[in-house]
Amino acid sequence: MPRLTRLQIAKNDIKKILEETKNKIFTPSDIAKILSENRGFLRLPVSLTSKGFTDFLKKEKIISEIELKFPNRKYVRYLRNEVSVFEIALSLHPNTYISHYSAIYLHQLTEQFPKTIYINLEQPKKTRTSSELSQERIDFAFKGKQRVSKNRCKFHDNEICILNGKFTGNFGIIKMITPDNSGLSVTGIERTLIDSVVRPEYSGGVFEILKAFENAKDILSINEMLATLKTIDYTYPYHQAIGFYLERAGYPENKIKLVERMERQYDFYLTYNMKETEYSRKWKLFYPKGF
Repeated sequence: MPRLTRLQIAKNDIKKILEETKNKIFTPSDIAKILSENRGFLRLPVSLTSKGFTDFLKKEKIISEIELKFPNRKYVRYLRNEVSVFEIALSLHPNTYISHYSAIYLHQLTEQFPKTIYINLEQPKKTRTSSELSQERIDFAFKGKQRVSKNRCKFHDNEICILNGKFTGNFGIIKMITPDNSGLSVTGIERTLIDSVVRPEYSGGVFEILKAFENAKDILSINEMLATLKTIDYTYPYHQAIGFYLERAGYPENKIKLVERMERQYDFYLTYNMKETEYSRKWKLFYPKGF
């Protein structure tokens, strides 16, 4: 009978150590740290490298390896159990959260199953510029196409897209517990709908956003939504688009009036690059013809 190696002898102990971490996803540095912290207890030779340890774990099917190749970076992750694409996406960076169409889906505000998983990695805090808003500036921004992130990677049947959103200090983010007891950081319903209004291209477009507003009618807090909008402090008057969606989605008049009280100084746009438009005088808003 062939002599067992120290790794083979320690196999069950290694599996137990990985299970006790409660992690289902590991980075290469995580695996290296586990080896370093447990080498003595497992009586593994000093000559065993992190690569050798990882290769053994893969060979014994204790972990499996995936590679995610983005335009400017490759991520390697090791999976201990079956893991959702949402968990994999969130493992790419600390302090990220699921947003836009992916959050709409997780909140069950759409009947669609979006193939793109959006995660938001907020930009560092910036000093607010003193440039004043003008009608010319708004017109110029919204008559062109919305800029979209190219930081994307195909993963099986999905695509993972990393967004670098405005700094909010992760405001309005909740921990959602999924049926398999995974904790996912995701925008709350109010924040999700605000993000969708701000970036319709990442949210299925205006018809899907309207459907999300309709489906959120019994659970959406308008007061919390407006408080969140105020905290995030966007330059553009997105409350005009929010009021328009609320009205189109059939919200009660007393809730719509909460938005009506807000100033409407400028003409605004429901989305970008609209070829033919109609105009709501009430909300001072251009929207796609036939919407």
